[in-house]
Amino acid sequence: QLQLVESGGGLVQPGGSLRLTCTASGFTSDPYAIGWYRQAPGKEREGVSCISFTGGNINYADSVRGRFTVSRDNAKNTAYLQMNSLKPEDTAVYYCSASRGLNYYCATYNNQAVDRPDLMDYWGNGTLVTVSS
Repeated sequence: QLQLVESGGGLVQPGGSLRLTCTASGFTSDPYAIGWYRQAPGKEREGVSCISFTGGNINYADSVRGRFTVSRDNAKNTAYLQMNSLKPEDTAVYYCSASRGLNYYCATYNNQAVDRPDLMDYWGNGTLVTVSS
């Protein structure tokens, strides 16, 4: 079992920045890819970004490409989502999720697809990001 905890959400003005952190605990010795998802009020959950276990594969949703940066530090069992140039439409609950290696999430085999909740094995409880003036 893997437990994921997100932190770093909050209220920010348009154009501002936030960095979300996802900390994993539990059985962390298996390789796993990380996905960041979000769910805005009244909308379906969508994939935002993914990063493979080694960090060699990274991908973003078109809506955040060029503004968000995903990274991870496996020695600290931590992943990050740096969000810059935030817009009101980025307001959502952001979730960290993990996928075991055998699922090939964020892998070339699956075209590095970001929005694949069916491949995710573990989810955090989410952190709220509000972009408003």
